[in-house]
Amino acid sequence: MVAKVHFFPLGNADTIRLDLADGRKVLVDYADMRCPDDDEDVRCDLAAELRRDLAKARRNYYDAVCITHLDDDHCCGFGDFFWLEHAKAYQDEERTRITELWVPAAAICEDGLNGDARLVRAEARHRLKQGKGIRVFSRPAQLKGWFDKNGIDFESRKHLIVDAGKLVPGYTKEGPAQAEFFVHSPFGWRQDERTVIDRNQDSIVMQVTFREGGNDTYALLGSDVDYESISAIVQVTRKKGNQDRLLWDLMKLPHHCSYLSLGPDRGTDETKAVPDVKWLFETQGRSGAIIVSPSWPIPVKGSEEDDDVQPPHRQAANHHRRVTRNLGGQFTVTMEQPSKTRPAPFGYEITAFGIAAIIAAPMVSTYAAASTPRAG
Repeated sequence: MVAKVHFFPLGNADTIRLDLADGRKVLVDYADMRCPDDDEDVRCDLAAELRRDLAKARRNYYDAVCITHLDDDHCCGFGDFFWLEHAKAYQDEERTRITELWVPAAAICEDGLNGDARLVRAEARHRLKQGKGIRVFSRPAQLKGWFDKNGIDFESRKHLIVDAGKLVPGYTKEGPAQAEFFVHSPFGWRQDERTVIDRNQDSIVMQVTFREGGNDTYALLGSDVDYESISAIVQVTRKKGNQDRLLWDLMKLPHHCSYLSLGPDRGTDETKAVPDVKWLFETQGRSGAIIVSPSWPIPVKGSEEDDDVQPPHRQAANHHRRVTRNLGGQFTVTMEQPSKTRPAPFGYEITAFGIAAIIAAPMVSTYAAASTPRAG
């Protein structure tokens, strides 16, 4: 089977499902944002969509669930959907199990949490204490302090920590998964200098490389990082001669099409990217590349939404449209696909020729396997 990448209309919120070539399933974030009592809420029922797919695959678990950071738009509903090992209250048979939980180190260290963010932290801490079923990304000084505070030998858990610049263990593009996960962020050196945890800038950023038919296809998953963090990633990666680790055929936009992921100024009609971000978009994007914005529809110029400080920002969208147009690709918004009035889940499959859209079957919420590959 070929790998697939699935997106869901959730408003300004993130969830991506990766179906790998060997049948493994990786979920990147979980944000069930729909209001079930609001008939006008056109966001999808994420739990129902995911359960339908799991039932079709005859399984009740994900091989990995990555929570890139603890904001609600990345973990809303976590405590309702998943079987959590740290408390029996979250262990009824309807729940979906997690073989391996991936979190940034900030998710272990942060205090003062509530709701689903608190549950993610509790589950991650429990698994780290148990020494299994967990990967922690990066290694801030606070994490070693947490080990000491809890009487845990740091060296005995070191194998569970994945530093920036490394691959996530257990996945190789040469092996059955035909995929590898390269970690760009969070930066250990950066976190060591911080006294206050910034969730967005300490979040997980990865490049996923898929191999099919001897060819590689690249997906860049940007969490909610801003232009300064993206610039730091670019600078470190280029300094180490790893430019290939920033190639992309598919980019999941950071922060719901915010101009702040491009530069400090919104602009009038198009946001101007700072030099390192410009390089990432215009040089590293490959022919036919696709940018996906996990967001509400892009505002119309002059509308009330266009003046909103919150993303999505029209000026940033114009930047992304220009970039993908020049690459012969496509800019897609989750809440506009296939229409603003009836958005639906959609996805792409990884072929030997590049990325191909999975064509939706009419009048159903799941989508068919037919696809038209692009030249890549």
